[in-house]
Amino acid sequence: KVLNATPGGDKNDKVTADYETFSVRGFRLGVRPPEPVPLLVAALREGMLRLAGREGDGAIINWLSADDVTRVAGVVRDAAAGEPKEIVCRIFCCPSDNAEVVRAAARFAIAAYLNVPVYAEFHRWLGRGEVLAPMWDAWKSGDRKAALAAIPDHVVDELVVHGTPEQCRATIQRYFDNGVTTSSLAILPFDRDLPYWDAVRALAP
Repeated sequence: KVLNATPGGDKNDKVTADYETFSVRGFRLGVRPPEPVPLLVAALREGMLRLAGREGDGAIINWLSADDVTRVAGVVRDAAAGEPKEIVCRIFCCPSDNAEVVRAAARFAIAAYLNVPVYAEFHRWLGRGEVLAPMWDAWKSGDRKAALAAIPDHVVDELVVHGTPEQCRATIQRYFDNGVTTSSLAILPFDRDLPYWDAVRALAP
């Protein structure tokens, strides 16, 4: 929960209180916002997603496909019991139709994240355990080259939006259709022939 100072007080008020799982001693806001600040929970699996829906104003999600959003956003909304919630999604994107170059670079990013235990468990929960097992096994054995090679093209295409700008915009729209309310586009510089600001302009609605 957002902790507020004494009602009617100013930003110099201190908060000292005991809560169910933590205590606060002498907290003071540096700047008092003019209105309550929305609280979004960065979440992967069900426990945190339910917390976001039950206690927060929404969830921040990432490293998932447009189709995965249906399941993830559904957990948040079920926990929200009808109260509207914001679903912010970081979407990795490279508006380039040079699929070979994009996939080769994207594999490095995917391996770096999806071998972190919490992300590995997230993708097992999403149903990618079997298809990603060869990558995880190679990574654990120290064979980074084999780990990269073990990531199938279709997994890259699911997790990193790429193609022509028109194709990218269509895929991004699918994220919204499946429950995202706010996007945070992470434009990846995989195609060196595509200047960053050209990519930004190309993705603009």
